[in-house]
Amino acid sequence: MKVGVIGVQGAVSEHLEMLKRCGAESVWVRKPAELETVNALIIPGGESTAISRLMNESGLFERVKMLGEEGMPIFGTCAGLVLLAKEGCEQVNMTGQPLLGLMDMKVVRNAFGSQRESFEAKVDVEGIGKFQGIFIRAPTVESVWGDCKPLAKYEGKIVAAEQENLLATSFHPELTGDKRIHELFLEMI
Repeated sequence: MKVGVIGVQGAVSEHLEMLKRCGAESVWVRKPAELETVNALIIPGGESTAISRLMNESGLFERVKMLGEEGMPIFGTCAGLVLLAKEGCEQVNMTGQPLLGLMDMKVVRNAFGSQRESFEAKVDVEGIGKFQGIFIRAPTVESVWGDCKPLAKYEGKIVAAEQENLLATSFHPELTGDKRIHELFLEMI
């Protein structure tokens, strides 16, 4: 099993290190051809508009969308959560940011505020228990439908969700010492 981490912008090396700690082989993915060598993908946190644009320019965007539709396990953290959504808030729509449209959810960018309002908080994640979430300009899931189900909430807002082969968190588990969310994803493969 090999997990690719989309490496155009964001917390790529942190995910690679966490995967290594979980005993999984991983690779930095920058080109569409590299997608053919992996069994699963992680879309890291970063700036979602930049990641989306860079994925489009590199040819990764449409191929990742197709792989997700075909059932490849994909895990999105923070900006990755935004990209996985079928619908975005007004802020997403104003930027013209394309979304992969893979998860039955509507997202709100920067739902907890700006960089200055970043914080850490315990969240209760279904199937895992208490997890120390690191929220950096974090998005939230405003609503879910279809097969998408919430896995965690913070202050009444959905901060983790799953749908079949897809997993998304508002927070950054790769920045903690806790492997459990990455292990949950690896179980999906």
